[in-house]
Amino acid sequence: MAVGLIGVLVAMTIVGRASDPEHRKFLVLDVAVGVVSVALVPIMFRRPVPGAIALAALAALSPAATPPSTVGTLNVALTRPFRTAALVALAGTVGHLIQGLWQPIHGLPFLWFAILDVVVHAALLGWGQGTQARHQLLESLRERADRAEAEQGRRVAEARTLERTKMAREMHDVLAHRLSLLATYAGALEYRPDSSPERLAKAAGVIRTGVHQALDELREVINVLRDEDVYEGRPQPTFDDVRALVDESREAGTTVAYEDHVTDPTSLPPATGRTAYRIVQEGLTNARKHAAGRPVTVTVDGRPGDGLRIELTNPASNGITVTPGSGTGLVGLTERVQLAGGTLDHGQVPGGGFRLEASLPWPSV
Repeated sequence: MAVGLIGVLVAMTIVGRASDPEHRKFLVLDVAVGVVSVALVPIMFRRPVPGAIALAALAALSPAATPPSTVGTLNVALTRPFRTAALVALAGTVGHLIQGLWQPIHGLPFLWFAILDVVVHAALLGWGQGTQARHQLLESLRERADRAEAEQGRRVAEARTLERTKMAREMHDVLAHRLSLLATYAGALEYRPDSSPERLAKAAGVIRTGVHQALDELREVINVLRDEDVYEGRPQPTFDDVRALVDESREAGTTVAYEDHVTDPTSLPPATGRTAYRIVQEGLTNARKHAAGRPVTVTVDGRPGDGLRIELTNPASNGITVTPGSGTGLVGLTERVQLAGGTLDHGQVPGGGFRLEASLPWPSV
């Protein structure tokens, strides 16, 4: 369609010049240049720069090539960088200046023809480059919007994964602690069948309550994993809950020596207190798992500006393992402590036994 429209403009130009006696003598040249220029239009669309330059050269021979040359200049300005487009526009300007010198338009001085020639080609260059810049800007904005949408989707997926990881870690801490308590009470029933009916009933009641709590916590895990929404979590423990945690272990039959030398615990950051609780919880759980019936010593010391130190020690295992461990608890605890800006050390101590020691930052008030 574009080639046909350009052909019509070329034909009108030739007919218009043929009606002028002064230009009638160039009729054969005009027709030849017109036919060749129209034939070059498809090539110009495939190879804009060579095609536009060839049409500019034809425009120097006859005004019949002016419509195709103008389209060629505009096409290059729309599709090529400014430097290339400017050189092509300059070639078109020079070609038309040559045309105006040896085939002047009657009644139009060459100076005005030159001014019009320069203005038209400058307008074509500006129009094409402006349109190209607008298209590039729109494409860039579209790509940025697509990237932002993809990035947002990635952030949402990462947030969900992170929250589920945090939820899994919390559930591991809680369920492992709860099940180790149940295993301790069950072991007491197994190894002390001669206990009084009151003590047996009390232990059975604790097991029943613990099982219900463990089932509720497990049900919560399953519900969260089924839900697509981000896990909001349960109320988180604080440093004040550490003593209750120790008392719970004592009620389960574990001998726990608890030493609290913390100065001004009310100024302890909530996140640090929550991490301290998880450290003590994991240490007591591991002691019940791997050294059932052995005493545990829990020491907590610290003050603002000096940090918070937590140490749990227990003698060597007596060979009784209440519940098997996967080894992931200390791995997750190490990651938790590192995220809090602290350090965690654990391992065997000389002479037998196990030590878990952590240091957490506690900025001054």
